[in-house]
Amino acid sequence: MSTPVLYYLPPSPPCRSILLLAKMLDLNFELKIVNILEGEQLKPDFVAINPQHCVPTMNDEGLVLWESRAILSYLVAAYAKSDELYPTDVRVRAMVDQRLHFDLGTLYQRLTDFYFPTMFIGAPLDEGKRAKLAEAVGWFNSMLEGREYAAADHFTIADLTLLVTVSQLEAFGFEIRPYKHVKQWLELCKQHMAPYDYEELNASKAAMLADMFKAKMNQTGST
Repeated sequence: MSTPVLYYLPPSPPCRSILLLAKMLDLNFELKIVNILEGEQLKPDFVAINPQHCVPTMNDEGLVLWESRAILSYLVAAYAKSDELYPTDVRVRAMVDQRLHFDLGTLYQRLTDFYFPTMFIGAPLDEGKRAKLAEAVGWFNSMLEGREYAAADHFTIADLTLLVTVSQLEAFGFEIRPYKHVKQWLELCKQHMAPYDYEELNASKAAMLADMFKAKMNQTGST
């Protein structure tokens, strides 16, 4: 069996979730950096693999997937020793899927809507987008009421992708403390992931993106 290939950029939040899961599964990738900040994703050989030219992109013996949450689901199904991270129980899996979609379409989307225009092109911060982001964090806080973990009674890939999102928010300086359920969940998930190179694969890279954001803020004089 050949080693799956992962096209990625280390600071990218969706790429970080894949690297963390690989560490949990003791899975090795052939890693190929695609520097989207330099436009490398537009090279013809990469576009031939993924016409949407985004990272992460995975090639596992001819199965080419992008969208990090789809890759997470596949990797557990293909390589995990049990279904703990992505339970096969239909009702539990439905909850995991709902949380994955919530992260993709709402929470992470609103993070990128608010922070990325400033970080990448120096656009002024949009208070309306900040309010939408706070609304989404509030929804997640309500979803966690009476729960230790996001979707099941244990850590799943829903927690993993949401952890990458919320830890990036924290690194950007978004105030998590008022959302007490999110704060408790975040600390629990950080502890859970500490043995899997969490600091190196995620926390240090979240800080790297936060430094990029703060540098742009200083250049533009935004507050």
